Amino acid sequence: MNLWTRRDVLAFGATAAAAVNLRTTPGAGGNAERGESAVNAVDHLLLGVADLDAGIAWVEQRTGVRADVGGSHPGMGTRNALLALGGRRYLEIIAPDPAQTAYSFHIDVRGLSEPRLITWAAATRDIDGVAAEARAANLKVYGPNAGSRVRPDGLTLRWRSMAIVAAFGAPAVDPVPFFIEWAADSRHPSQDSPQGCGLESLVLHHPKAEDLTALLKGLGIEAEVRAGAEVRLTAALRTPRGGQVLQ
Repeated sequence: MNLWTRRDVLAFGATAAAAVNLRTTPGAGGNAERGESAVNAVDHLLLGVADLDAGIAWVEQRTGVRADVGGSHPGMGTRNALLALGGRRYLEIIAPDPAQTAYSFHIDVRGLSEPRLITWAAATRDIDGVAAEARAANLKVYGPNAGSRVRPDGLTLRWRSMAIVAAFGAPAVDPVPFFIEWAADSRHPSQDSPQGCGLESLVLHHPKAEDLTALLKGLGIEAEVRAGAEVRLTAALRTPRGGQVLQ
């Protein structure tokens, strides 16, 4: 992990805000052009659960929408279920995959006592450009790396992703998004995941709120970051069962 000083963060926020140009998919969701809101930057939110079936039931009880099983992530030790959040956005319920013996996902969801938002992804159409600009701004970058999963219907989805390695995460929550670019021939999960919900807002909570705000601004994202004792994410949803909050 790259331990940032406050001076590092503020310097990055001032310089990279003028340099990073996140080239993203236009339209509601997946639109993290420089200065976009966090809600518009979202490709998907990740809700960590210790058991996928229990997580699907938990979300359905609150929203009235039952997520569809998406498939497994080979080599990561996880599997997921999905539901759409309006536009090119979706919720990924992510859980351990009992069919895999190894676990390498960077946040360990296996011991969670209840569902929790653990991180989020921002969409881009130029992940190599994002990575290059981030490295030019002296950020430590992981990736871009290729990923894929096979859906239950046999369709293979492919993408590339990259992460910013910074000292803003916690053992179970990372408020800094990773970036994802979907392959041109892959159907975006929001297109055919169960519909009915929408993302209204995304708020980040962190003890170093000003520093996290500066880092995200340098990445092209205008986020609402509130000071708090613990690191967490709060997403407000509209659902068939009224307003719901995930955190």
